[in-house]
Amino acid sequence: MGIVVQKFGGTSVATPQLRERVIGHVRRALQEQHRPVVVVSAMGRAGDPYATDTLLGLARQVGTGLDGAAARELDLLLSCGEVIASSILAQTLRSEGVPARALTGAQAGVVTDGAFGNARILQVRPDRLLGLLEEGVVPVVAGYQGITADGEITTLGRGGSDTTAAALGVALKAERVEIYTDVDGMKTADPRLLPDAPTLARVSYREAMEMAHLGARVIHPRAVEIAMEGRLPVQIRSTLSDAPGTLVSDAPAWGEAPGAPPAAHPGRVEPVAGDRLVRAIAHVGQRSRVWAVPARGEFGGEEIHRLFRAVAGAGVSVDMIYVSPDRVSFIVEEELGGRVREALARLPARFEVTAGFAKVSCVGAGMHGVPGVMARITGALARAGVGIYHTVDSHANISCLVRGEQVAEAVRALYREFALNRAEGEDGGS
Repeated sequence: MGIVVQKFGGTSVATPQLRERVIGHVRRALQEQHRPVVVVSAMGRAGDPYATDTLLGLARQVGTGLDGAAARELDLLLSCGEVIASSILAQTLRSEGVPARALTGAQAGVVTDGAFGNARILQVRPDRLLGLLEEGVVPVVAGYQGITADGEITTLGRGGSDTTAAALGVALKAERVEIYTDVDGMKTADPRLLPDAPTLARVSYREAMEMAHLGARVIHPRAVEIAMEGRLPVQIRSTLSDAPGTLVSDAPAWGEAPGAPPAAHPGRVEPVAGDRLVRAIAHVGQRSRVWAVPARGEFGGEEIHRLFRAVAGAGVSVDMIYVSPDRVSFIVEEELGGRVREALARLPARFEVTAGFAKVSCVGAGMHGVPGVMARITGALARAGVGIYHTVDSHANISCLVRGEQVAEAVRALYREFALNRAEGEDGGS
């Protein structure tokens, strides 16, 4: 009997009716002769009593911002949401005849470093979980949390329950991880903008990681990274549906049989089943564009280093970076613009921080090295009247910086250009 890790998000466990759906998925796994390990997020969303954002708001009442609560105490507080959810779900399972046991992250063997609020998992000690499975008991693990070597409770940051599920899956040598959410898989575009966007049947680890980093919110990129390192398949599904959703797994290289090791063709990009250049459009809003020019002359290497060191010292991560002797530019999260202004004000440079931007990205491993993709992107945006302020690319994405008020038009224009309204296989590729 193989092990399957099933992770359920906060909305999936928020009400008794939704928890019944969760129990149905657990029963299905048992009926299929699998041994399920369940991971849960805190129940509900902001405003609900035990949601992470609600607990965070409670902490802010202690003082001004998060400085009013020490990082250690804050993590202890935030870990409670998942503990409550695991306890409620375990009791519900038992009441319906399914043996279950709630466990904190620490009790499940999740060991982390000491970075409160954004800890990384160092190892998973699976002995207790394996013991429960041998007894026929379903472990229900509180996600998003772990414990340090010296006994401190930590949290893993946003998306931490996905990360917990992936780490447990690798440690337990599970057949797969199932991520249950409120949509039925990874879509070709944000269903809030394009409700009829098809579900992708399969994506490679690299494409899933790109989509997650670039705004698709159904799985956290760190979870994909862990799964990729462990060669662990991930199925993204809807709690409210029996549809198979999206499979995230190894994908064959060109002309290669599925399942062949990636090392067989070093340096090649992993395409996926399907022949499209662009698989999906992702976007993320609330970004500020930052540019800086030297007060006189040109930027030297040391001046550029001091600029980025100052921004890093303010605790700000940068994206879409451009560096030249006469200009440096990048984008940051809009809410961090004030920190950037303070950091750059101490340097001998002229600068500007402008809010109101968004990043729109075309994702697809198949477009790497193919001529004409950028021409199609710029043409589609031009026809839609969308201005482009900056671009970057990688092996599997091309991203454009646009005005925030034009993000919907940009997404729809690129969706049309690459015929992403069609299920893969209906056309001859795009």
